[in-house]
Amino acid sequence: MSKTRLGKLAATPTRSLATVLVLALVVLAVVGPWFWGDAARTADPAHLNEAPSAAHLLGTDNLGRDVLARVLAATRPSLLMAVGATLIAVVLGAVVGALPTILGRRFQRVFASVLTTWMAFPVLLVALFTTILLGPGATTAVLAMGLTMTPVFGRLMQTLTAGIESSDYLVAARMLGISRTRQFTRYVLPNIAEPVLVYITLNIGGALLALSSLSFLGLGVQAPDFDWGRMLGDALPAVYTSPWTTIAPGAAIVVAGVAFGLAGEVLAGIARNQDSPVHTARTPAPADDLGPAAPVRPGDADSTLLAVENLRVEFPTADGWTTPVRDVSLRLYPGEIVGVVGESGSGKSVTAMAVARLTSSTGSVRARRLDFDGVDLTTLTDKDLRTRIGSRLAVVFQDPGTCLNPALRIGTQLTEGLVHEGRTTPEASRRKAVHLLERLRITRPAARLAQYPDELSGGMRQRVLIAMAQMAEADLIIADEPTTALDMTVQHHVLRTLHERCRQDRSAALVVSHDIGVLTSLCSRIVVMYAGRVVEELSVDTLLKGPAHPYTRALLASLPTLETDVDQPLDTIPGHPPHPDEQISGCAFAPRCPRAEDRCRSELPVLAADSQDGAVACWIPLSTLTVPSGSAS
Repeated sequence: MSKTRLGKLAATPTRSLATVLVLALVVLAVVGPWFWGDAARTADPAHLNEAPSAAHLLGTDNLGRDVLARVLAATRPSLLMAVGATLIAVVLGAVVGALPTILGRRFQRVFASVLTTWMAFPVLLVALFTTILLGPGATTAVLAMGLTMTPVFGRLMQTLTAGIESSDYLVAARMLGISRTRQFTRYVLPNIAEPVLVYITLNIGGALLALSSLSFLGLGVQAPDFDWGRMLGDALPAVYTSPWTTIAPGAAIVVAGVAFGLAGEVLAGIARNQDSPVHTARTPAPADDLGPAAPVRPGDADSTLLAVENLRVEFPTADGWTTPVRDVSLRLYPGEIVGVVGESGSGKSVTAMAVARLTSSTGSVRARRLDFDGVDLTTLTDKDLRTRIGSRLAVVFQDPGTCLNPALRIGTQLTEGLVHEGRTTPEASRRKAVHLLERLRITRPAARLAQYPDELSGGMRQRVLIAMAQMAEADLIIADEPTTALDMTVQHHVLRTLHERCRQDRSAALVVSHDIGVLTSLCSRIVVMYAGRVVEELSVDTLLKGPAHPYTRALLASLPTLETDVDQPLDTIPGHPPHPDEQISGCAFAPRCPRAEDRCRSELPVLAADSQDGAVACWIPLSTLTVPSGSAS
């Protein structure tokens, strides 16, 4: 096992305890019968029912056998039975729950009926019927418990596979003629393995307790074999005269159940990426180590709606800290739309989410200044953020499929915020929602309010998110790739609607996009990011005349227009952006820049005001006289 995986298993006290307990049980299951098997089975009439002593730490039973040795030796059969019953349930559950996904609708209906009927029978009834039919014994108990757990695992896998049944990769596999066996083993099972593994671990403890109960009742392990449940059953007649014979096996059952329960929670936490291990190999820089302040235009302090200075966002990893956003500074004014552009991985979305205070809890967000209309966002608690800023700041997320609640109707999601705050009546909010959907060119807007998100197309869901952002009439809208799922006609109309909204009520918008052409038709200013830093800030007019930074010039040149020669290949930027973990001493764009010199590779350029009423971070900025051949007109 790698050091990284070991670190995850021992990252917190709970994980360490679970790991130690499970490893101890596994070791005891392997070596227990070898070391203590003889002492556990050999009767000693001279030492019947002796109390704990130095010779027998947990005493002896009614046949003089050492109780501690029996508990340790019983670890193997107890765990093997629990694991065996769980594996039976998993295999049968996969057959009735996951396999029908690739067999077609008819088989799905049949197996769904089987599962429903199976779950209708009481668990104890199934176990008793199996035991009566096959006779008591360890094998029978394992089979009975596996059958009782099967419908639970089957329903879990049925639910999980329902989410991937119509996935693109599974549909593509069918179209390519991949066999059903391979579809099941390579496309279905790996994509549900993580939650199933967590559930398996949680249920091993429950199976152990249930199997011990069957052995306690005489329906499981039969003498002379024994497990912890059998030991409890044998010790029951002497519970008042020799209580130590019941305490040890009972404690073993409890400890094993807790161990596997904790292990399941640990796996669930790792799957959710919670409590991830953080090593201080690279400590985040303190606030006074942030870069120099960005240039400020005259009169900024009086009119600024959003002021961001030297924003830095860092996330913990197993090897230290990764910094996708470094010393970003930008400003927004009432009625202004500012675009943030850059290649994928440049830090655009992380910057936008940090401004909206929506960065994950493990992230570190620090800045010299992060003010919204005079309010310092870095000092607000979650409660204060909701009460003071919540309705004044709206966010349009990048993926509408994950941001809309699939269990709520569109109308509820559009209106519940206003109604909950008491700002309007349900009827008025509904009329407003219909009006916004109509403006965004959604057909039959009144009928759409009664639909669920999965009944809408991707483009419609994207426009619903934009309507949600406009419902509260927020002072600032942060839009992360708001037109990704829209066709060109609808995209133009949506952008025009956003532009009119900002012009009419003096609200501002921060629009993130990788398409510089979209931003030139919407925004008044553009902020260009590369490798987590702002490399240039300029007006759209200056952008179209010719930007100063080579990276901005390259982005603009790669934009096709009606004048682009179709016989020539489009301009591209060679190479690829650096990873946030890479340590860069100079300009991050230097390896891809044809104008780079030695100074560019060794010294970091600072964002400084230039003659174009903007700012640029470049040692050798380009002249504004040469217009890129592929620029928009």
